[in-house]
Amino acid sequence: MLILASQSPRRKEILQSAGIPFQVRIGDVDESVKPGEAPMSYVRRLAVSKAMAVPRDPGDLILAADTTVVSEGEILGKPENDEDAKRMLRKLSGKAHEVLTGICLFSGSKLQIDGESTLVHFTSLSEDEIEQYVASGEPKDKAGAYGIQGLASKFIQRVDGCYFNVVGLPISLVYRHLRAVGFDCLGR
Repeated sequence: MLILASQSPRRKEILQSAGIPFQVRIGDVDESVKPGEAPMSYVRRLAVSKAMAVPRDPGDLILAADTTVVSEGEILGKPENDEDAKRMLRKLSGKAHEVLTGICLFSGSKLQIDGESTLVHFTSLSEDEIEQYVASGEPKDKAGAYGIQGLASKFIQRVDGCYFNVVGLPISLVYRHLRAVGFDCLGR
């Protein structure tokens, strides 16, 4: 059985849309960035921590992921409040930034760890656009304070790389790893 170690409705939706059968189980993980930690190392470490924190039965295959936004070397996780969301959106406005997702597949004693990087180009935002978007509530639980699949879609000029990575799960990468471990992705 594939176990998704995530409460993210976006990750669940991506797996469901791809027709990959799974169940959800979650554990508690500290998502703090360690001093001097590189962004890709950070998301990979969190993916492993999430996979290891999930209760499992023999034969379970655990899939965990963590996504963050990186702008000018700064990791932009989920905003702490509306002011933090506005700060992040100002930082992203008119620039390209990187979206990183670390994934971990854990089965028995085997760990497969990987990561995906996507470059996202934001249009320039006015202060009014930032205020209205933050007032919508959409940025609250999103890395970098935006959701590409929602209201913020109109702010995206171009995506270089995997769109689903920006949503929260690089499904093609996940699929390749699932196939490599012999998981029946068709649910037969």
